[in-house]
Amino acid sequence: MSQNSITLDPISADALQQTTLLANLIPATVSFQTAGNLLLVGPEDRIRIAAAKLPQMASRTLLISEAISDQSDAHLEQVMAAAEATESLPCFHAEHLQIRGFLGQFQVAIVQPQQQQPIALAKEAINLPHFDLILDLGNEASITLELLPAGYFHVGDNQTKLVDALAQLPELVGKFDKPRYVQVNQDVCAHYSSGIAGCQRCLSVCPADAIQSENNQISIDPFLCHGAGSCASACPTGAIQYDQPTAPILRDYMQRLLARYNELSEQQPVVLFHDGMGGTELLQQLQQLPAGVVPVELEEIGVAGAELWLASLAWGARQVLVLTHEQTPETLATLVTSEYSSVAKLLLASGVDAQRLQIIDAAELAKIDELVAVSATLEVLPVAAFGTELPKRDTFYNALDHLNGCHLGTTDTIAVANVPYGQVVLDTDKCTLCMSCAALCPAMALQDGGDTPALKFTEQNCVQCGLCQQACPEQALSLAAQFNLDRDSRQQQQVLKEEDPFECITCGKAFATKAVVEKMTTALAGHSAFAGDAIQRLKMCEDCRVKDMFGTILDDPEQQLRV
Repeated sequence: MSQNSITLDPISADALQQTTLLANLIPATVSFQTAGNLLLVGPEDRIRIAAAKLPQMASRTLLISEAISDQSDAHLEQVMAAAEATESLPCFHAEHLQIRGFLGQFQVAIVQPQQQQPIALAKEAINLPHFDLILDLGNEASITLELLPAGYFHVGDNQTKLVDALAQLPELVGKFDKPRYVQVNQDVCAHYSSGIAGCQRCLSVCPADAIQSENNQISIDPFLCHGAGSCASACPTGAIQYDQPTAPILRDYMQRLLARYNELSEQQPVVLFHDGMGGTELLQQLQQLPAGVVPVELEEIGVAGAELWLASLAWGARQVLVLTHEQTPETLATLVTSEYSSVAKLLLASGVDAQRLQIIDAAELAKIDELVAVSATLEVLPVAAFGTELPKRDTFYNALDHLNGCHLGTTDTIAVANVPYGQVVLDTDKCTLCMSCAALCPAMALQDGGDTPALKFTEQNCVQCGLCQQACPEQALSLAAQFNLDRDSRQQQQVLKEEDPFECITCGKAFATKAVVEKMTTALAGHSAFAGDAIQRLKMCEDCRVKDMFGTILDDPEQQLRV
């Protein structure tokens, strides 16, 4: 049987055919609008030859950024013919240029000699605010991103890429829709709060540079976003949610797919996550997968993070393979490798065989028969019963606890640097229970004691964003990144510090902690406003403090003038 031109064994093919990925019937989209105004950048010989082959474009602007690339007679003859055909086109030279934007909205600025201000090239060349398309024939790309924006073609001197671009460019006129791959829930984002910067994890993992911090909020440009999924994988709170498909829908699909396979077979399957471009091409080149391997195609490999890897093992996969390749953006590959490194330490500590989870490349894919043969000797694990609607972190921990319970059942704590899991360490001597930390905690890992002056902490909720640490006026908090494999202690709400409330010396009402009152009394003891008996007001509740102040003024109206 065949799945996307890949030959699969009958059971794998049946399981895939009988399991439907529930799609969003009304997916969110964004639209590009283009008229076909083209900018060509690079050596004059290359851009004139290319421009001569694109007479159907709405406009063509030439931007010479490099010296002529080929001085041979045959080539120069071709250039001269192209120059005649393009002599009427607007032509500029650039020492420096800046390009920003995407299909239908490219802003290009150039700096000319003896000019202080950059020139908005589209306005100068075609009296429009932007170009729609860019064909870059320079040796080095003018936009240095791993995933280039739609409408920008860097071909350099690659004739195969040039032929492909020349065929595509005339077709890119009109309105085009693309998915809005991710959504951001600012309510649970740990990036910023009350003037304090916190989590920055998503900002460095986007290969398309689509994520920015704007007005202290995470903003994802849907026009630049390629759906790599790295931001959603890196986000510790689940504030960034992948939408094509959503995480719960993908988890539901995986759980049903594995359940269906295990109904059809006595042996658990191997799940092979791959992307829909380079990964699919590699599988098609392989032509046939070993029996028991179920390929799962994703938009990009970053869509499946550590929680889905572990959940797949917990829901009945004997092995999970994640395929990367030469076309995988370096930023994305680094994130996947980093997550794998952390999870591998956890599996090792739990006694889980290292063969259960592996990141493989094209060379290792060619030897997949050996990998699958080894995993076929592993014991069959019971299937976990936790659901697919759980938040990201709960999915991760439920899967981890299940796998740990099937093996060593260790309660160790594994220190791993720079992971969004861990402990808050409190210096109780410094802490005054002011609750600044609890007020800013986006995950509610830190909470106050309600009617009792106390600071409480739940480790499973902590995302290590650092907001609490920076908010603490006493510098009493620090973070310890770690994985706690003791489920009970990790989920239990701990009391980090607790004090008896300080009672108003006048009415007996509890209004602060002893530490806060002592700190205020010490700090303000030399202040003229609290000289003499006035210092006692710091030991009063708000109501009694006001009454005492007015009583003093009535007894001595000139008292305020002497302060």
